[in-house]
Amino acid sequence: MDATATATPFSTLIRVASHEQHTEAETSTFMSDLLGGRLGVDAYTRYTEQLWFVYRALEGAAATLAEDPVAGPFIRPELARTAALERDLTHLRGAGWRDGLRPLPATAAYAARVEECARTWPGGYVAHHYTRYLGDLSGGQIIRDKAEKTWGFARKGDGVRFYVFEEIANPAAFKRGYRELLDALPADDLEKQRVVDECKRAFDFNGAVFRELGGEFPLSA
Repeated sequence: MDATATATPFSTLIRVASHEQHTEAETSTFMSDLLGGRLGVDAYTRYTEQLWFVYRALEGAAATLAEDPVAGPFIRPELARTAALERDLTHLRGAGWRDGLRPLPATAAYAARVEECARTWPGGYVAHHYTRYLGDLSGGQIIRDKAEKTWGFARKGDGVRFYVFEEIANPAAFKRGYRELLDALPADDLEKQRVVDECKRAFDFNGAVFRELGGEFPLSA
């Protein structure tokens, strides 16, 4: 990183550097079709299943990393999504939702990378944490709104609990605080560049999941 990069807040640097990958992921064919109401609730359910594998990997490491000087400050119980996902899946698939549950190959690779970072590289874990949770607090609300309107879920009710952060009263303030944590990340410029690269990789994993979901749910011609 050059002197200009050093002077730029890290939260800005990581957002700008990953913008291209972020845009590619959120404008994927699958997500465009889902948000456009052109896919059925079964596609939404399959997507929710994939999220469960990723968040189980993220949150399964939370207790271990809670005291870590790099990752620890980001471990916030009010962000936890696994229980909400399980409630949504119970609504979407019934009490036996775990029966036959399987990750797509891209999802399995994504979750494995999150677990690897959690074990061996706290900075990499932060990259995945940032990519997922700040996205949930922002763009995820668009998905919630569309799901409620398209498939008739109760507003902020079962089926969309994943997107409802009941313990975060002011998402905008929370995101500001999160970005301040990023700016204070105890890492040198070389390590910060590695975190930026891992953030890009996280978006690439998301994109791969969307591509495979698109393969399972192609729109009929």
